[in-house]
Amino acid sequence: MTLGKIKMASDFQGWIAAHQVRFEGVLRELLPRAEVAPQRLHEAMRYAVLDGGKRVRPLLAFAAGELVGADVKRVNIAAAAVELIHAYSLVHDDMPCMDDDVLRRGKPTCHVQYDDATALLVGDSLQTLAFQLLAEHRLSADAASQLEMIKLLAVATGSRGMAGGQAIDLSSVGKSLTLPELEFMHIHKTGALIRAAVMLGAQCGSVSPAQLAQLDRFGKLIGLAFQVVDDVLDCEADTATLGKTAGKDADNDKPTYVSLLGINEARNMASRLHREALETLAEFGDSAQRLRELADFIVLRKF
Repeated sequence: MTLGKIKMASDFQGWIAAHQVRFEGVLRELLPRAEVAPQRLHEAMRYAVLDGGKRVRPLLAFAAGELVGADVKRVNIAAAAVELIHAYSLVHDDMPCMDDDVLRRGKPTCHVQYDDATALLVGDSLQTLAFQLLAEHRLSADAASQLEMIKLLAVATGSRGMAGGQAIDLSSVGKSLTLPELEFMHIHKTGALIRAAVMLGAQCGSVSPAQLAQLDRFGKLIGLAFQVVDDVLDCEADTATLGKTAGKDADNDKPTYVSLLGINEARNMASRLHREALETLAEFGDSAQRLRELADFIVLRKF
């Protein structure tokens, strides 16, 4: 069965809701059961992943998969791997040695609910589970292509991707970065995993190198836009709306697009990135409609 043939509401909000509900069930099945030893670790893993978040990265994977006619079962695994990596990064980012936050997705952070050592192991375990899923499920008819998919997620996660971006972020506290420096940090910290979500979803189906390059460009642009909007919301939205502590970046003296450009210019930058991202999808026609709508969803925050 392909994603395009799934019977769900034709409107975008219905499409999102249907995928979110269905994908929650996918995650529940793929995560270790809480009653399986070591019970406390497995319980904490499920706490960190389930019942929270908008699942933006999985939605991007599903939309990219729909564009290329991918099998939904394959995209389920790719999307789950990306979401597990994202959840692990949030658990570690919230710990006292990093951002030291107490609220995530509207509930106590993992280290607050459990303890620091458990939270550290939760992150480690979620990361390794992500790669286990990519290795043990057939995502491509070609073994070499599947190895490339595993490599893609590894690069997006490691020192040349998300972890490297976090290292730059931590070393930039109290400093003034130029716009290129700030973009370099967020292309890695936030953008790398968003790009990977799009790419992995597409690689679960039939996609040409030229199409993949266009989708990679889309992922890069919308990943940057995501961070710019996050910086604006961190200044303007309240904690209840965000589901995490509002104003944390300013309190920690972190460089952001708002601190560098100001609110209005940051909004203008998000709009430009949004427009450029949509332009990369022009050649795909109606088949990229869900990706276009997700670009709006990300930048305009139509939740």
